Amino acid sequence: MIAFEAIRILILFALGFVVALFLTPFVVRLLKKFNVKKTNIRDESSAPIFYQFHKKKADTPTMGGIIIWGTVIGLAIIFFILQKFFDGFANYFNFVSRSETYLPLASLFFAAIVGLIDDIYGLMGKGPHGGGLSVKQKLVLYTAISAVGAWWFYLRLGFNTLYVPFYGNISMGWWYIPFFMFILIATAFSTNETDGLDGLAAGTLFFSFGALAVISFAMHRFDLAAMNAVILGSILAFLWFNIHPARFFMGDTGSMSLGITLGVMVMLTNTALFLPFFGSILIFESSTVIIQVISKKIRKKKVFLSTPIHHHFEALGWPESQITMRFWFVSIVATTIGLTLFFLARFL
Repeated sequence: MIAFEAIRILILFALGFVVALFLTPFVVRLLKKFNVKKTNIRDESSAPIFYQFHKKKADTPTMGGIIIWGTVIGLAIIFFILQKFFDGFANYFNFVSRSETYLPLASLFFAAIVGLIDDIYGLMGKGPHGGGLSVKQKLVLYTAISAVGAWWFYLRLGFNTLYVPFYGNISMGWWYIPFFMFILIATAFSTNETDGLDGLAAGTLFFSFGALAVISFAMHRFDLAAMNAVILGSILAFLWFNIHPARFFMGDTGSMSLGITLGVMVMLTNTALFLPFFGSILIFESSTVIIQVISKKIRKKKVFLSTPIHHHFEALGWPESQITMRFWFVSIVATTIGLTLFFLARFL
């Protein structure tokens, strides 16, 4: 049983990669045809460091995140429909299940659509600096989406416990709702902030979803593990073109959908307290933004040369590809520590 599930998950990982890789040229062609380009590079007066290092990226196609979530949703729909008519392979590869993947698939899709609207809004030159929704507006959206998710998990599904490693589950009561909202807002915001260098967000998310794939498999939630495998394959195909110099950017349709989905999966597997390991770079990036804002408000001084922190390292002279690779290395080590603690807490 487990061997067959492992083979299924590995095949879906490879299939996600091949399908996303196949779809990429068509998606890029459409993006170029409709002139879907990153034109809202902030000007030199408002963000001098950002402008210095990123002005050359103007006119790069954006909304490439469609490749990732489009592959996942597309394969989910195809196998779900096929298993209605054919037994055997179609049913074997179908990973749509009410108990495991309905919620993360729905979150992925609806967050992607919201992000897509934001990207289109930015392409039209709307919003602050003509770059789409502001950070405050995005936080309002994240709050609304997380509130719906919290209501569903707490009132409809009866989720109200938090797993504390090496201790066990503790009942949170109605406090589960704000905690759920905090996790989803944090993952969405952090992913959006991390998406600032070629391959940075996609690479770090690869390790985050990789950890969740391992955890889902260990919990015998094989459909959830299969969905994670397809996400991993499609992210890997996206990275094929997104590593420096990027052929296209993820866009909010990618960062918002993946960030929200990551949060939902963490809550679904009750592994929220492992998130500092699985999403170490995401948390690091968003924390520096918060610290910078607070310092500027209270002390009237900057702590970092620029935020998120990857721009600080750019200002120090680190090449973009070097920053990305080093952040990947940190993600690998942190994720390994997180998985080690997870299995120690599970089996000791």
